[in-house]
Amino acid sequence: MQREPSKAILLHPSDNVATALADLAAGESLTVTLDSVSTHVTLRQDIAFGHKFALCDIAMGQEVCKYGMPIGKALEDVQAGDWVHVHNCRSHRWGFHNDQYGVQA
Repeated sequence: MQREPSKAILLHPSDNVATALADLAAGESLTVTLDSVSTHVTLRQDIAFGHKFALCDIAMGQEVCKYGMPIGKALEDVQAGDWVHVHNCRSHRWGFHNDQYGVQA
């Protein structure tokens, strides 16, 4: 029996976002699994290949975690299944660290 290819990937068991491995449509339900962690979510928006989506509700100001570490903070309340990108997440790489330490940080 051949397994259907995964449509999204969870990179670390503690992540609160997953990454789309194909273009995904709003209303699509999927489960992402890594080791013993499995999360089911119904997408609230279209998610383009390579983009992140929330696996659970993320409150404004809460850290967005990918790779098992914080990559940014939510700029607004994000619901499970929402697209997570620059419109609702400020990256540590280009955002909060620059605010605290200056543009050259």
